[in-house]
Amino acid sequence: MTAHRQTWLDALRHAARRLGEAGIEAPLRDARLLLGEVLGADPARLILLETDPASEEDLHRFSELVTRRAGGEPVSRIKGRREFYGRPFEVGPGVLDPRPDTEVLVDACLARLPRGGRLLDLGVGSGCILLSVLAERPDASGVGVDVSESALAMAQRNAQEICPGERVAFHLADWARKGWAQTLSGPPFDIVVSNPPYIPSADIADLDREVRSFDPLLALDGGRDGLDAYRRIVSAAPGLLCPGGWLILEVGIGQAGDVTALAAAVGFSDLGALRDLTGRRRAVIGRRPETRG
Repeated sequence: MTAHRQTWLDALRHAARRLGEAGIEAPLRDARLLLGEVLGADPARLILLETDPASEEDLHRFSELVTRRAGGEPVSRIKGRREFYGRPFEVGPGVLDPRPDTEVLVDACLARLPRGGRLLDLGVGSGCILLSVLAERPDASGVGVDVSESALAMAQRNAQEICPGERVAFHLADWARKGWAQTLSGPPFDIVVSNPPYIPSADIADLDREVRSFDPLLALDGGRDGLDAYRRIVSAAPGLLCPGGWLILEVGIGQAGDVTALAAAVGFSDLGALRDLTGRRRAVIGRRPETRG
């Protein structure tokens, strides 16, 4: 009698059981995504391959990826890329893994950026916000600022794929240092946008393991009350924006009121909050007055 040789369907079922036992929320979906990565197959092609015998080399690679996922590493980090606003972005250990909810910031920028406008992204990370806006608006230009050299290198690689050319520049700066904004050159910006670190320091240990173990602490820790980055950005923003320019900030749960108050205190008007698809207040917006009062 000929022994049964394992097929990819057998391997998928085994992997899904492993991931389910490890507490992964959608084990079969993630197993399929990882197998597709190993085999270089899209979902439709993967179905056709399910009854094929599994090769030892690919099976070993698949098992390695499943082990990483069972340890809590997100699929996007295992694959090294994340889909955001319809485009693939390289992601890695040095940057925040972009979340779909952040796309509301892209929508907000596109709705307010004038023709030929300039955009400043503070804490640019992978470049997902800045590059998504510029890819949609070939008339616009922008600058991405980050304190991390590795994040800027990744943003530059993403720019080469998504927005090549002279419309985007990147700048190494630490907004915790006094006078950092004066190191930026060029005219004022029409929009300053940021998804800054906003998790209160004491809450980081309670985050999901996919966040606390794999997103960089620098992109998460917002200080004692989670508002440290907002205070620095809001105080610098009036000097970075042109008259009538917009400030657009992603906020954490329950922070919209505090961030709105910070912006109001330095003279921003037309203040409001933008909701994501779940109805949560995801971003705070405000406008620099046309003239300084």
